[in-house]
Amino acid sequence: MKKKIFVLGGCRSGKSSFALDTAQKFSGDKKVFIATCIPRDDEMKQRVERHQEERSLAWETVEAPLLLPEAITENSRRADVIIIDCLTLWVSNLLMEFDDSEKIEMQIPRLTEAIEKSHCPVVLVSNEVGQGIVPENKLARQFRDLVGFVNQAVAGCADEVILAVAGIPIKIKG
Repeated sequence: MKKKIFVLGGCRSGKSSFALDTAQKFSGDKKVFIATCIPRDDEMKQRVERHQEERSLAWETVEAPLLLPEAITENSRRADVIIIDCLTLWVSNLLMEFDDSEKIEMQIPRLTEAIEKSHCPVVLVSNEVGQGIVPENKLARQFRDLVGFVNQAVAGCADEVILAVAGIPIKIKG
């Protein structure tokens, strides 16, 4: 089954752990973890190391900080399941690289097409950013809006959408 599962939630909501547990349930030995993080400081490097330790050695890690649709397309042909963690960092990377909302928005249909055409199940992780206050600066508002657009598009093409709250997964679609 080529199921698409989208897991979102706030920081430390349990979304990554839930995504990993969910992906482990799919049969097959070829498991691919597509990482979007660019660790820019020591604290972020430690976070990445902790996430890596949570995964078994069965997981191959593919770094895709900018070329996420391409990484999905390339790896879905040979994988039994893919996790993408996370879309929020992918948007952040695109924003830092291009600083152009329109150019970044053009990536959204490319992403959803890659997800929809994937040859294997895909579990995607993102932060829910739309429940807070309106940010006071342009860059933060731009980021929040772009993540919101990506989340809406991915939720639209996903078979299941799970909202993680305080470590509790709540199914909101599927």
